[in-house]
Amino acid sequence: MPRPPVPPPVSTTLSIADLAIDRGGRRVVEGLSFSATGGEAIVVTGPNGAGKTTLVRAIAGFLMPASGSITLDTGDADADRSIAERCHAIGHANGIKASLTVAENLDFLARFLDPGATNATYCERIDIALDRLALTRLADIPAGYLSAGQKRRVCLARLLVAQRPLWLLDEPTVSLDTASARRVAELIDAHVSGGGIAVVVTHLPLGLARSRELALAPIMTGGA
Repeated sequence: MPRPPVPPPVSTTLSIADLAIDRGGRRVVEGLSFSATGGEAIVVTGPNGAGKTTLVRAIAGFLMPASGSITLDTGDADADRSIAERCHAIGHANGIKASLTVAENLDFLARFLDPGATNATYCERIDIALDRLALTRLADIPAGYLSAGQKRRVCLARLLVAQRPLWLLDEPTVSLDTASARRVAELIDAHVSGGGIAVVVTHLPLGLARSRELALAPIMTGGA
């Protein structure tokens, strides 16, 4: 079975300091500080409205914090690139093209996310992604014909078609069956063991090998 390429080890640190985030004129996250280093996953938990998705979107650069700082130090030549350019951010929407086949979706994503790679590299990464997400037999089927769980797996396959030190995953196992959820946990474990960082929002235990919990609470009940 092909294995995903392991990125070269780098010293990676994600640092959040005194973070405050507003949405819709309301303070959702306040006074939040934590850090993560390469080789660990941060599992973000908490009730609805606690700011879990808001936090992930702010780290990815989709939301501007009201105050505080978010920094990603990868210790390499890409330090001048934004966090958005150095992360995989996967939210609730799958972001795939229904008219393209599974393989075509991954080919588009591979070339878009890593335009400097070779054709051989694209093909290798796509084959690996298809295999690891159990999508090989579906490679030539238009994504619009897939089930909800299969579409989610196509979405998650983008994690393997371009290397990023930081994974931001908001409910990655939604719509997945038990076997597919295990595959996702294995992908996260492999990324972390290769020196990457994962920030994972989930309501369900994933059984990750190396993780710390970050429990958030709504502001009105005590804040983050």
